[in-house]
Amino acid sequence: MSAPALTRRLCLLALGLLPALVQAQAWPSKPIKWIVAYPAGGGSDFLARQLAPQLGKQLGQTLFIDNRPGAAGSIGTEAAAKSPADGYTLLTGDNGAMVFNSAMYKKLAYSPSEFTPVGFMARFPLILTVNPNSGFSSASQWLADVKAHPGKYSYGSPGIGSPHHLAMEMIKERSGSFIVHVPYRGTAFAVQDLIAGIVPMAILDTAAGLPQIRAGKLKALAVLSKKRIPQLPEVPTFEELGLKNVDVAAWQGLFVPKGTPEPIVTRLTAEMNKAITTPEVKARLEEFGLEVAPGDGPALARFIQQETQTWHALIRERKLSAE
Repeated sequence: MSAPALTRRLCLLALGLLPALVQAQAWPSKPIKWIVAYPAGGGSDFLARQLAPQLGKQLGQTLFIDNRPGAAGSIGTEAAAKSPADGYTLLTGDNGAMVFNSAMYKKLAYSPSEFTPVGFMARFPLILTVNPNSGFSSASQWLADVKAHPGKYSYGSPGIGSPHHLAMEMIKERSGSFIVHVPYRGTAFAVQDLIAGIVPMAILDTAAGLPQIRAGKLKALAVLSKKRIPQLPEVPTFEELGLKNVDVAAWQGLFVPKGTPEPIVTRLTAEMNKAITTPEVKARLEEFGLEVAPGDGPALARFIQQETQTWHALIRERKLSAE
């Protein structure tokens, strides 16, 4: 290629990138919507509301939380997928929206491929939690009892296809037990009925479970982590109970609609990592048991691929469906 031709091609390429660069330089010039596809009061909502003020301060704009619950996160995620790819719509994406739903639903109104990952934010460790009056005194006694009485007990979850639901399904598969699933429309409703004794047990994330456990309204029997968590050092892992590879968390990542200009995504990643590791923000999150784990988009994309392989296999094996 001749020098003049190469120069012309480079000029055309630069002109093609110019609108995105100009848009990125002006961004953000107005408030930013942050869609949380779950009800207020749950773990996803908690994380977004703790992080949004600091992120907004850094960006010089208000970030407002838009709760759009329903269909295991599908409603809010679909709304984000249909939003303009201009950097003014963010989405909290989790195991459900980015991994489980594509296997749980035959028809899904969005595809995880319609999003660009910005970065990993945090993990919510999960806890097997029971009503103090349920009769379960320890994790080992619980395990023996549910195995000996298939179908006798029920458990609550924030909804079909939630990380909490799939985590219990993994425990059931690993232990050879059968416990009836009672799905709720959000964490707050599941916690309410668990405290009331309407359901005897539930898998809860630390944000929802720890305050109730500390208040004595609920009892923690086991954690679904490789190691015991600092907030509940006396509570064993399922590994200690003899169930291998039960390491499940309700993880949270930040996403934008695919096509969002790369300079905006790059800045969002940097600002998000800075915000979530700000000492006062990090301390508040860790107080509620979150494991802060900032990262970039490519690392989150690789993680989602690994998660998809693991969980789609379990969903197929157990013939789970949200329909």
